[in-house]
Amino acid sequence: MKNSQKQTYLFVFGMLLLVDVSAIAMNQEDLRFFSKPLLMPFLSAYFLQNVSSRSFLRDCILAALFFSWTGDVLLMFQTKTQPIFFLLGLSAFLVAHLCYIGFYHRIRITENIKGRWWLVMIVAFYYAMLITLLYPDLGDMRIPVLVYGIVISFMLLLALHMSYISNKIAGRRIMTGAILFVISDSLLAVNRFSQAFSGAGIMIMLTYGLAQYFMVTGALRYISSKEAAAASLSVS
Repeated sequence: MKNSQKQTYLFVFGMLLLVDVSAIAMNQEDLRFFSKPLLMPFLSAYFLQNVSSRSFLRDCILAALFFSWTGDVLLMFQTKTQPIFFLLGLSAFLVAHLCYIGFYHRIRITENIKGRWWLVMIVAFYYAMLITLLYPDLGDMRIPVLVYGIVISFMLLLALHMSYISNKIAGRRIMTGAILFVISDSLLAVNRFSQAFSGAGIMIMLTYGLAQYFMVTGALRYISSKEAAAASLSVS
């Protein structure tokens, strides 16, 4: 497949994200039933068309995108009378983060990246501050939110260590995406449990969409560089 054709998937993803954010701004929820469920499939198609061979790393990203799509769809059906869909959506995203954790952990082991305690302290501080803010208002969701917060914080911690991998551009993209993902989830949690604020939906979706873009394109750049290196060795 030609490179221009492969890029079409990414272009459509960007257009769908723009449509979805616009639908939020115009309060057109019916339009979102078209745009939001298509975001992760097009990003997955772009990723899949640019990876030449199956591997653990490839499967981790595809699984993360699948469970992200599942979470996207489930959260569309949440209402005050149907809170179960929020819990199910949260569970789907938790599995997605576990898939990203598997991806980053494999890279960290492969490249022998040592843990940085100052990064641990930064992530621990974020988690403590967010939970302190949310805790009084969590109610029955206290345990699920605490667990989800731990998982996404660990994902962030590993992603921050990606800045030390040999492919610096890939590492910076992954790190940027993880930070945006945490910002998106934090905004969602504050808006839902603590204090609703104007423009929350737009900011949550925009940071989420950009987060997935940076994480997936960073992962793709890393995998592609390893495939190219392996192909060069096999030829020589």
